[in-house]
Amino acid sequence: MVSLKKEKNLWKKGFKFVVGIDEAGRGAVAGPLFVGAVLVKKTKKNIPFLEKIKDSKKLSPKKREFFFNFFSKFPGIEWVVTKVSPKKIEKIGIQKATFLAIKRAVEKLKKKSKVDFLILDGKLKLNLKIPFDSVVKGDEKIFCCALASIFAKVKRDKLMERYSKIYPQYSFWKNKGYLTKEHYLALKKYGISKIHRLNFLCSI
Repeated sequence: MVSLKKEKNLWKKGFKFVVGIDEAGRGAVAGPLFVGAVLVKKTKKNIPFLEKIKDSKKLSPKKREFFFNFFSKFPGIEWVVTKVSPKKIEKIGIQKATFLAIKRAVEKLKKKSKVDFLILDGKLKLNLKIPFDSVVKGDEKIFCCALASIFAKVKRDKLMERYSKIYPQYSFWKNKGYLTKEHYLALKKYGISKIHRLNFLCSI
């Protein structure tokens, strides 16, 4: 269950500006990689809907959209979403692309607010001067990571829906660039588009 326990522990240690980071689209074969970074400032106030927040993959599109709209304007929360293009992913690989998107997000967020501490979802290790902690399934446990997951997912899904109008044959509105059976059959029939990741497809 998602909670503020991790954030509160860090606040007690003097880290007042805690940022959760998560990605969307890492395992897709088409479209960019997105990274969300959500800053939760130290507060004694209760966070609304905290008990209903989950990892974005476990929420319906309607609920993701609701939480995105609500918390994107919530006092005490700052956020950014960054992305890395399919071409860049092909050039440097998904691991380096993830690091690049995270670094971009942190630098962008630092223009809005101070950043004391980063909480990364998964087992990522960064070469940054800012203290950080990597937490496996952090998006299922930690509020700021869960929000980062939601923000990245909502932004990426909207982009993939726009791409679906340009490339309707791949049903991006439905699969969001992940390799479903329908997507695979479309690739066999129509070939690849400009937003497909060749290095991913070559490994299939």
